[in-house]
Amino acid sequence: MSFFKRLRESIASKTEAVTSKFKEGLAKTRSLLTDRVAELFTRRSKIDEAFFEELEEILIGADVGVNTVMELIDDLRDEVKKRKIDQPAELQPILSEKLMDMLRGSGEDAALKTNPDGITVILFVGVNGVGKTTTIGKLAWRFKQQGKTVLMAAGDTFRAGAIEQLEVWGQRTGVDVIRQEAGSDPAAVMFDAVQEAKRRGVDVLLCDTAGRLQNKANLMEELAKIHRVIQREIPGAPHETLLVLDAATGQNALQQAKLFGEKSGVTGLVLTKLDGTAKGGIVIAIRNEMALPVKFVGLGEKMDDLQEFDAEQFVHALFAGLAGNPEETEEN
Repeated sequence: MSFFKRLRESIASKTEAVTSKFKEGLAKTRSLLTDRVAELFTRRSKIDEAFFEELEEILIGADVGVNTVMELIDDLRDEVKKRKIDQPAELQPILSEKLMDMLRGSGEDAALKTNPDGITVILFVGVNGVGKTTTIGKLAWRFKQQGKTVLMAAGDTFRAGAIEQLEVWGQRTGVDVIRQEAGSDPAAVMFDAVQEAKRRGVDVLLCDTAGRLQNKANLMEELAKIHRVIQREIPGAPHETLLVLDAATGQNALQQAKLFGEKSGVTGLVLTKLDGTAKGGIVIAIRNEMALPVKFVGLGEKMDDLQEFDAEQFVHALFAGLAGNPEETEEN
């Protein structure tokens, strides 16, 4: 069986498993990115320098990121030489596979880390306005659907209305919120929340934090203090520190990821508002340029629209019509 036949069959079988959530949530990105790629592959009769230049322009336009696009184009050029490909249709399944490789990373790191012997503590960081509180609320609902007991900590004590916003989500999901007065020390809130979580014996503690970029140094010190308080009370915690990013901000989201990075102990990423942007390619750029796994993506406004990230689902939701049907080309 030829290389292309095996690759097409593999992609076809995985495409069948793509959920409607990913298809619907990525509709705007698909209209910008995939439709243009499909048109390019149909219009061009051969793979030449002009073909690669146009593909490069399309990918950068979808916020896949210059560095990532350069790397991807170089890989595709190598495959063209290696496989002696000259028809664009033959390159379609390879493009999908390369994108999946970029998104997949090590694979196993995409699973949410939990504490098998007690309370799982998840800390959420990110700048104001990215959907951090909404993400916490939806994740609380998700855990409750799994039969887990959940508690939330209102550690963003500086932004006006942040505590109340988390309490609204607490009412929606039936999850209690541990809070203090506005302006209180966030680390003190976390201490109270951890003590209450221990007293109740809950399964999961979800912790909100402030996101004041204008005080970057102070913010990082504050996050480090919160980490120390939690670790002192529950060794090994927090089990995840998730950086929440607004996908609609494109390259700004990538810059925020680099800004927080490992300085704030980030272990994974959440990309929100993918359904509202045509710049979903930023997920590829962030995953490729940061040594951090994407844990969840926001694909809509409903409670269950916060989905665990799946590289295959993501790529096939975008490129499901592009596996192509190139003529058999035997391996050399």
